[in-house]
Amino acid sequence: MKYKLLCSALLFTLCSFSVFGQLKNKAEEEEKFMDMGLGIFVHWSMDSQLGSVISHSLVGASDDYVNKYFKELPKTFYPDKFDSDEWARLFKLTGAEYVVFTTKHHNGFCMWDTKTTDFNIMNTPYGKDITDMLFTSLRKYGLKVGVYFSPEDFHFLHEQGTLISRKREGSQITDNPELLAYDKTQIDELLANYGPIDIVFFDAFKTGPLVQYIHDKDPNIVVTRGGMKTPEQSIPGGAMKGPWETCMTMGTQWQYKPTHESYKSGTDVINKLIEIRAKGGNFLLNIGPKPNGEIAIEQEERLRELGLWMFVNEEAIKNIRPLPGIIKDGYVWFTQNEKENAVYVFITGQEDWFKGRRRNFLMKNLRATDKTDISVLGQNDLVVEYWPENIPKSRFIQHKDLLEISVSRAQRLYNDKVWPNPVVVKLTNVEIIK
Repeated sequence: MKYKLLCSALLFTLCSFSVFGQLKNKAEEEEKFMDMGLGIFVHWSMDSQLGSVISHSLVGASDDYVNKYFKELPKTFYPDKFDSDEWARLFKLTGAEYVVFTTKHHNGFCMWDTKTTDFNIMNTPYGKDITDMLFTSLRKYGLKVGVYFSPEDFHFLHEQGTLISRKREGSQITDNPELLAYDKTQIDELLANYGPIDIVFFDAFKTGPLVQYIHDKDPNIVVTRGGMKTPEQSIPGGAMKGPWETCMTMGTQWQYKPTHESYKSGTDVINKLIEIRAKGGNFLLNIGPKPNGEIAIEQEERLRELGLWMFVNEEAIKNIRPLPGIIKDGYVWFTQNEKENAVYVFITGQEDWFKGRRRNFLMKNLRATDKTDISVLGQNDLVVEYWPENIPKSRFIQHKDLLEISVSRAQRLYNDKVWPNPVVVKLTNVEIIK
């Protein structure tokens, strides 16, 4: 019987891969995805209580550790501070357009009210459907809903009698037909009870059959991991064609890490967003909520710093594409909005740029025309607070081989009047010189 099951699984897999590629993400949905630019990734499971790496501590663990993890840890998971509306409001403020939530990580713990296993959020002292609450709040605030789903399932493997691993025989859906069937049933639940789902992120070494299954069930869903390039913790060296998405932690760990954590600065996060967008990708920025459901203050601080920057500059991040053949020039990065015939110039690497001070920059890849206009996003170029004699009007000079722009940081965004984050200049009707 086992031999027949394995043969059936192999046949199904071969058939799936023979058509895999015919049911890809819809081109129009990919274009919408590329327009969004910024998403928030949420890694959260019941082992956040331990401050451990999410799920992976089960691989190579002793029987005692595994049994305590599966049987005892859910008994103390009680995120009574979780407020889905508060999360959604904060995510909206960052300028994000979509949120990808870990409905099930590799450990197999389901953050929704599933009928497939008792290893889920309903069998904890909290006992409420977190996925349902969060997805409702995300839609309430106009955010697209993304599902992170691990086809690998350590709890299922353990119950099945298969050694917990990620690369041994039987750990992937392509060589474990029971696991594949189980995953399909869970996906059916998520699509039927929590839809419409906009984005799915499959996290496994083998995802083909489930990618195909999703596209068969709902072709409007965009599959990111499993359907496009998704660099993890890195940014490609250059622009890549088509949709792609970098996912990256805010600190060093995906899930909440209460000890020995080192966070990126807000400026670093913003600079990474700029680089990713200049190269044509989306940025999926990760957070890891605390076990009680709160977002740690260190993470909230960076989300709000990003939110302020996006409040001023989001038009340079959304609905844009890379400048053909040009990513950056020194400290300056570029994006463009072809419909508006606008090029956005991100001026990075500027320290101690005091309110009202003017700085000049030279660019060799752009040429002004008689229709060119210049402005700094967020400011009116008319006045500097408490400095009436300072006229901060943006201007440009076209030299023979270089375009010189002259701009002031006129808007007061911080109390100390020094803005540490990139300034964005908008240029319309310029020629691009490759």
